[in-house]
Amino acid sequence: MGTISLEGLEFFAYHGYYDEEQKVGNKYSLDITIHTDFSVAAQNDRLRGTVNYEELYAIAAEVMQERARLLEHIAYRLIAKVREKYPDVEKVQVAVSKFNPPIGGVCLRSKITLEG
Repeated sequence: MGTISLEGLEFFAYHGYYDEEQKVGNKYSLDITIHTDFSVAAQNDRLRGTVNYEELYAIAAEVMQERARLLEHIAYRLIAKVREKYPDVEKVQVAVSKFNPPIGGVCLRSKITLEG
């Protein structure tokens, strides 16, 4: 068993609880960690038997283009799509960050983490 992570994926997208956020857009960051058995791929030096980073990024990019009100919903959709593509993974962990959230004060970013 091991982990595969993509960290610091950045996207500009139109998510947000408020309608104005969905019009203006914002910068978001994703961290994705997959817990899976990739021992066969490690032994054979072949992509088959592991999670393809390029496909994982494409899933993330697709999810980020689908508007959502909540960061929690973005993480949920991303986990569901990863599990659809890679049903044998043990666990998927996703962290979604929103830069400069509209909270009425200084905040570099808000962040949620979800496992599924």
